[in-house]
Amino acid sequence: MKIAMIGTGYVGLTTGACFAKIGHEVICVDNDSNKIETLNSGKMPIYEPGLHDIVKEMVTAHRLSFTTDIKTAVHNSTVCFIAVGTPPRGKGEPDLAYVENVAREIATSMEEYLLIVEKSTVPVQTHKWIRTTIERYNRTGTPFDVASNPEFLREGSAVNDFLNPDRIVIGVESDRASDLMKEIYKPLNAPIVITDLASAELIKHASNAFLAMKISFANALAVVCEASGADVHQVTCGMGMDKRIGPSFLDAGIGYGGFCFPKDLRAFIHIAEELGYDFKLLREVENINNEMKLRFIRKIQSVLWNLQNKNIGVLGLSFKPDTDDMRFAPSIDIIAELVHKGAHVRAYDPKAMERARKIIPGIEFCSKAEDVAEDADILLLLTEWSEFKQLDLTKLKKRMRVPIICDGRNMLKRTEIEKQGFTYLGVGR
Repeated sequence: MKIAMIGTGYVGLTTGACFAKIGHEVICVDNDSNKIETLNSGKMPIYEPGLHDIVKEMVTAHRLSFTTDIKTAVHNSTVCFIAVGTPPRGKGEPDLAYVENVAREIATSMEEYLLIVEKSTVPVQTHKWIRTTIERYNRTGTPFDVASNPEFLREGSAVNDFLNPDRIVIGVESDRASDLMKEIYKPLNAPIVITDLASAELIKHASNAFLAMKISFANALAVVCEASGADVHQVTCGMGMDKRIGPSFLDAGIGYGGFCFPKDLRAFIHIAEELGYDFKLLREVENINNEMKLRFIRKIQSVLWNLQNKNIGVLGLSFKPDTDDMRFAPSIDIIAELVHKGAHVRAYDPKAMERARKIIPGIEFCSKAEDVAEDADILLLLTEWSEFKQLDLTKLKKRMRVPIICDGRNMLKRTEIEKQGFTYLGVGR
């Protein structure tokens, strides 16, 4: 099938490339000419494991192309996905200006039936505005359908998530739209959930809010564990064996970050407000998450006393491993507070250094993980990159001024760290 993917961010680029991988002809569109030029030159604007190889393969196979011209893409497609950004505004409500602009351009470009699909994360009822916009600006009366197809891709494993989904959610209003969407996803042989449009839109926000709630529950539980002498890892392990609960997203730490959870949670709170409901539970989820960063700072102070002129090494900057995404990464606020209190910070991340340099001032960036340990009074682990498990503890200890490790992700084994002569601090342990 011929598909246009408008927007080449994490979602649009990954989805477009993977659609091509399963046999479709895809034109990816973006109004950022520099990004399109980068993609056409064979380079990637983001880091996502496995994505570069798929893009290269599909471009060579002539099933994937890139352009800034929406009109050309619409003319050469049967289905058009909208995957542009919906950044948060002042009170957390998503900015839908990009979605509206794209809908207008689609409307003025249509010449024959087109299925327009929401891929961006949008508030419930957005489909009505997309339909209204297209009806207003499509002067020729060209027939069309609107569908909702929320994404559930995790940065760092987005390619695998697309090719091996738990489910595919499709919100439609007509059999024609339903048949087209089923045809698109047929090669994946995955469970398909067909709903009305409003329900599909809500499924995305509800899913992310629930997952954020599980993380915040684990973090609140970690506070209780520290106060009582329990180990949060053992507690959540026992909880997670209950099939009604499950082990996923019960890892205590310094809080969730990234673009999706903070943005979508705030947006869902605002959506509920607009519908007349004060979603107090989600407000507390957000409060707990923010509090974990402050508690982590206090944990560091509890072993260093004053932070003025202390040397602090930071391992990991991106909000999670296997991505270079720094948006809402906990490391940003934590490092800013350390610098504010007078500490000298050295930091290293396997993939996010270039992005981090642009948004974290006043620190030294190191080219190797071991270098952050030089004369350090403490090492902080803020992102659970697998390579940090392989660090030579003996060499690290020799380079440090004081052998203390504060593990904000509970990824290291306490007994092994302490056996090497380190003082180990975890979260809820």
